[in-house]
Order: sequence, then structure tokens, then C-alpha cells
Amino acid sequence: MSKFTIEDFKGVSPASITNFNKDEEIDEKIIKNFYRYLLKFDIGGLYITGSTGETFLMTPDERKKVLEIIMDEVKDEVPVVAHIGAMSTKISIELAKHAEAHGVTAISSVPPFYWKFNDDQIFNYYKDIAQSVNIPLIIYNVPLIGMMPVDMIKRLSEIENVKGVKYTGTDIFEITMIKDTLGEDFLVYGGADELASSNLAIGVDGIIGSFYNMIPDVFIEIYDLTKKGEYAKAARMQKNALRIIMYTLKFGSMAAAIKAILRQSGVEAGYSRRPFNNFSDEKEKEIARGLIDLAYKYNCEDIAVVKRLIERL
Repeated sequence: MSKFTIEDFKGVSPASITNFNKDEEIDEKIIKNFYRYLLKFDIGGLYITGSTGETFLMTPDERKKVLEIIMDEVKDEVPVVAHIGAMSTKISIELAKHAEAHGVTAISSVPPFYWKFNDDQIFNYYKDIAQSVNIPLIIYNVPLIGMMPVDMIKRLSEIENVKGVKYTGTDIFEITMIKDTLGEDFLVYGGADELASSNLAIGVDGIIGSFYNMIPDVFIEIYDLTKKGEYAKAARMQKNALRIIMYTLKFGSMAAAIKAILRQSGVEAGYSRRPFNNFSDEKEKEIARGLIDLAYKYNCEDIAVVKRLIERL
């Protein structure tokens, strides 16, 4: 049982990477060391085994193993939300029960995907999962799978145990409407790293993102500035975050590029699984030097990962 409640899951929460070794195997040592590294920052929680964590490239047993390693390391230090989504309701329920047994604060899931499921099938998917456990469920609205409209989210919010939504779309009007329509008790998490400051300004309960693995200090500062009402400063920080995000995305494999930059900075973050591509050491250094050049250009070389890169390269 978690020592935290879902209301504790706020602030800046990395959508965590999964640390594979060069042979594409789960590496317990790297995972534990990497999560120790993340906990050096003032993060609000962890969102594990999601799409940034390459979860759909893992078997259910591997997903369980990763969760067990992480929970063994961090469960008493921050709230943990485990993504348990799969195309099969049966597998999702199996993963949900396993996550609950290992003390996560809440679970989360993308809607069922690949086939064009109708609204009733999506509703029943979430209902079946929510009823299988006694911990909160956060639904997930993400463009890659197909965005659910506000009315559908409202319908899902009526399921007992459904306590919030991770919204990774870029429609500020819609995320505002979700918060306004469903009220303060329904938790809304901004999932678009590119819009963190805007999401915080309109009153989301927290932000969850992939690049919080690489530049958590930037987003923590954005969060703190926004909470103080210093929106102009937060917007300037957001602009630098966006520059770093767009630079990193140029290299095709987001998680692999994040891991490469971290590794070049001295933080072992592992590798990605095929069909994602990793990079040669020479290419990693090129990517890292390019990030240093970008940071100097925009006077943001005080970012933690950049400072370490400058020291090492």
C-alpha cells in the first residue's frame, strides 16, 4: 500500500525512461542509479512504464520486473503512478493488480488502440480496470492514439476510482474546459512538455513529461515561477525548454537521444530497444556538443545537464 494519496501526486513528474543495456535487456543497476539521480531534483512524483518508457516494446513480465525494481528503490520517497495500458483488457488488469500489490499510488492507461474501438468499448475498458483494483486510475488523452473529447472524459470521470486525466494534447482551450467542466476534485495533468508553462498557468494539478528525465531543473523552475505568478519569467524558461526539445527531437528516437545526452553528461541512462535506434559514441558526442552550442546561443548554459556536458566535453 502506498504511503501517498493521489492528491500528493503534483508538481513536476518525469514520464520515466526505461533503462536497457546494450543487449536490450533490463538493467537493474542502471535503473536504480538513474532513479537515485532523478530524486536529487525536487520532483513531485514518477510516471513509470509509459510510452516514454518504451512499455509497448516489453512483455507483461518485463513490465512487472521494471515496476518492482523501481518500487523497491523509490516507493517511500515520492508518489508513483504506473502506466498499465495494453490493447488487451485482461493484460491491463493483470498489470494493474500487480502494480497495486507493489504499492503504487495510482495506475494510468492509454485507451485501447490499433483497432478503432467505439466509445462504449473504451468506457468498458476503463471501467473493468478501475473495478479490478482499489487505487485511483488516471485516464490518458494522447494524440498518438486518438484524442477523446471532453464529453467522453466527463463520462469516464463518473466511473468510481477514475480520479484524473493526463492530457498530452496541445489544445489549451480543451484542457481548460476539462478542468472547468469536471471541477477541482478531478485531477488534470498537463502532458505536453512544450506547453508546461501554459498548462500550469491555466491551473492544471501537475505536469508529466518525457523531457523531465533530461532537464528536470528547467521544468521545476517553470513550475515554481508559475506558482509565484511570475508568468513572463516562466515563459522565457519555457522558450528555452522548447528549443532543447525541438533540437533533441531532430535525431528521430526521442528516448534514445535523451539517454545519449544524459550518458554524455555522466549520467548512465541505458539504451533503447529496437526498432528505435541508438547512436554511436561519436554521434552521441556530436549531439551533446550541438546542445552545448544551443545553450550558449540562448544563454541557458546553467541548465544542469548542459553544465555537466561542458565540464566533460
